[in-house]
Amino acid sequence: MRRIFALAAALLVIAVLPAYAGPKRNVVIFVADGLRYDSVTPETAPTMAAVKAKGVDFADSHAMYPTLTTVNAASIASGHYPGDTGDYANALYVGFPVPCGFGPPDEIAGLEDDCVLAQMKAHFGGGYMGQTTLIAAARAAGFNTAIVGKTGPAAIQWIDALKSQDDGVSGPYGVFIDDATNHPKRPDGTATGSTVLHNELASDIFAATGLGAPPFSATPNLPQQAYMAAATAQVLIPELKNAGKPFVLLFWSRDPDATQHAATDSEGKLVPGINSIDAHAAIYNADSDLKSILDALRLAGLDSNTDVFVTADHGFSTIARGVPDADGSFKRGTLGFGFVAVDVANWLGQNIYEPGGAGAPLNVANGERPHGDALIGPSPDKPSAVVVADGGSDLIYVPEGPNRAATVARVFAGLASAPYIGALFVNDALMKDDPKAFAGALPMSAIDLIGAATVPQPAIIVGFRSFVVKGCKLDPLLCTAEAADTTLDTGQGMHGSFSRADTRNFMAAMGPDFKARFKDSAPASNADIAPTLAHILGLALSGPGALKGRVAAEALKGGKMPPVSHGWRASDPGPGGIGTVLEYQQVGGTRYFDAGGIPGRTVGLIRR
Repeated sequence: MRRIFALAAALLVIAVLPAYAGPKRNVVIFVADGLRYDSVTPETAPTMAAVKAKGVDFADSHAMYPTLTTVNAASIASGHYPGDTGDYANALYVGFPVPCGFGPPDEIAGLEDDCVLAQMKAHFGGGYMGQTTLIAAARAAGFNTAIVGKTGPAAIQWIDALKSQDDGVSGPYGVFIDDATNHPKRPDGTATGSTVLHNELASDIFAATGLGAPPFSATPNLPQQAYMAAATAQVLIPELKNAGKPFVLLFWSRDPDATQHAATDSEGKLVPGINSIDAHAAIYNADSDLKSILDALRLAGLDSNTDVFVTADHGFSTIARGVPDADGSFKRGTLGFGFVAVDVANWLGQNIYEPGGAGAPLNVANGERPHGDALIGPSPDKPSAVVVADGGSDLIYVPEGPNRAATVARVFAGLASAPYIGALFVNDALMKDDPKAFAGALPMSAIDLIGAATVPQPAIIVGFRSFVVKGCKLDPLLCTAEAADTTLDTGQGMHGSFSRADTRNFMAAMGPDFKARFKDSAPASNADIAPTLAHILGLALSGPGALKGRVAAEALKGGKMPPVSHGWRASDPGPGGIGTVLEYQQVGGTRYFDAGGIPGRTVGLIRR
């Protein structure tokens, strides 16, 4: 059925796409990590607000679910949904020992790491990020390329760019600069796997920044962002101009995400939460970096031939270490560190082990708790279940074995009665074998998490509960709090849930190929960016999988608005009548997930 939808979508696109026969464009993609749509105003982010007002305002924007950084980085890079890219979350249980980091190799891999990404690609080949990304396609077609910004999502744009020797924008892998560039070793002494700047480029960046390597992140992240922005505006853009070829430049700003996570000016309180002074400073910081890039394009005379696409990987919410009472009031601190792992261990009657540890189980009775990720079973080398904590959503894996189905069913039964649950998704193979055992959940394929990737799939995906904070007087999506499996505290920031607060990212674009002063009411997502820009540049994107975004033709000059349908899907009722509901929109064969979860426990979920 999905293939039929895809064919119909392709025919629709052919009908509505404006023909492109113009000159070779330049493209700049600017990603403001964790930027909420409603937090962009002329006061907080004047540059982004101007892009939205003067160009295309994607007023119905969407992040991929789980609403996590690397998940969306993979979709921005490739135009595919997570089931095809294999990037299901920031951290995954990958089924092989990843030899990156201090201590013994660990099968739980954090993907915001250059060494880990190289290992993932080496191990899974085309089964992880097997698609030709926009950056890779541009470089193969003779464009110059530059990738700058946050470790992890930067390399995901083209993992081979980690081979760059940075001898200039015309090098075989272009220029690649992330937080770990010129830091060959981590503080623990292990290799970062990132690039090292050489020759004239290193000298020019040193002259512009006064630094030989990117500084470590801060809150707000002013020093690191200043380095990245200066390197881009003062060195890379002039070099790209002088090279005399069309180019694609991607800049991934760590703020406001880093500051919203770490801000302490509302710690312990849900109001103002991440609507605090520090968070506003972080938004302005990212906005200033975009301004410096746009100014550099203008000064170089490149602005009239450059399309600029600004996006955020996901939205954001304030952390609530607990769930609200029936009247909406909230008591802090009812959910301790690693609460999911502790519960799963109790339901299974098994020990808890820290990943990568020496083997001694945690003594929960004496107050020892996992930080989130945990191996659960009789021994750490033979876990019955693995919990991977990803903030607003957790992934639960149950390795193959004779008791796998029974183990998953027992864990699911416990989750279905847990008050912190907001949404439940179960692997299709398990649901097919015993659908009654998983009543209350939807299959993972319903959210496009089953596709061409060969990365091990979780048995259960848990989305945590979200709610509008009582006493917050802003827009509901700015007032959203969520339970989160994290070591951060109430009042700090998190994302990853299936609330509309986390799926609503900021998206806007401007340039010679985009309409001016156009509010695009059709749904759009991060998976639409690569197809849209590839169309403008005349590039073909290839690779495994049919879970693709679309060309946002209506945003381009001459493009027409597409027909949009609205749909929903509800699970069978589970224990106590709970059920997961999915609300989505559809353009051709492409689906846009607005929100998903249990009614009354998920912000932005309308249908009850």
